[in-house]
Amino acid sequence: MDTVACSWRDGEVLHESQLGLSPQGRPLHATRLLGEVERAAAAAGGWDAVDLLAVGLGPGTFTGLRVGISTARGLALSLGLPARGVCTLDALAAGILEVDASSVPYGGLATKRNRRALAVLDGWRGEVFAALYAVDGKRTWDPAVYRPEDLAERVAQMDEPPEVAGSGAVRFRQELARDGVRIADDSDPVHRVAARHVCALAAAATEPEPDGLAPIYLRPPDAERWRERDASQRAE
Repeated sequence: MDTVACSWRDGEVLHESQLGLSPQGRPLHATRLLGEVERAAAAAGGWDAVDLLAVGLGPGTFTGLRVGISTARGLALSLGLPARGVCTLDALAAGILEVDASSVPYGGLATKRNRRALAVLDGWRGEVFAALYAVDGKRTWDPAVYRPEDLAERVAQMDEPPEVAGSGAVRFRQELARDGVRIADDSDPVHRVAARHVCALAAAATEPEPDGLAPIYLRPPDAERWRERDASQRAE
């Protein structure tokens, strides 16, 4: 999972960073996120020039979401700034639907090839997190957890295959690339969540957060599952 940060103003990206995994294959949220956020704020003219904090709410790793949301909450409280969360699948879909920014000014969710977008994140445990979006960016399937083969079956029932991208599409390409579904090369940036899309969606939102910055887990964290398993074993 990437560690991303961005400063964004009226459709213009002032600073953006996207850090992959450490050499040991671990996310860098705990060690690098705050520094990247500080650099983004500096590029915007300092914290006095920042009006809104945006953060991805998931679905994603339990630790990554906890670090990101806690950082946003802490900064919002200490700086007196509003904070708004964005579903990570929504941000991924914005990238899938975005026309090349070099030819079309960024600002909305323009479309390419006029096809719907299926955002698919690797959910681990042999599962994926996925949601479907119309060509205007509106969500038509709510975020949910799927076995890759079950998601492929649901896509096969559509009248036209969508654009499919994300870390889950890369990992489970063999299961999902069927019935006319095309998936970009693994190295294509469309598979990665970009911070500019998180910023743009947060800035465009008009409704207040119903549950504050509540993480979107979609299923219980591993620790909870282990506690339930241990309790069941003790009961036996």
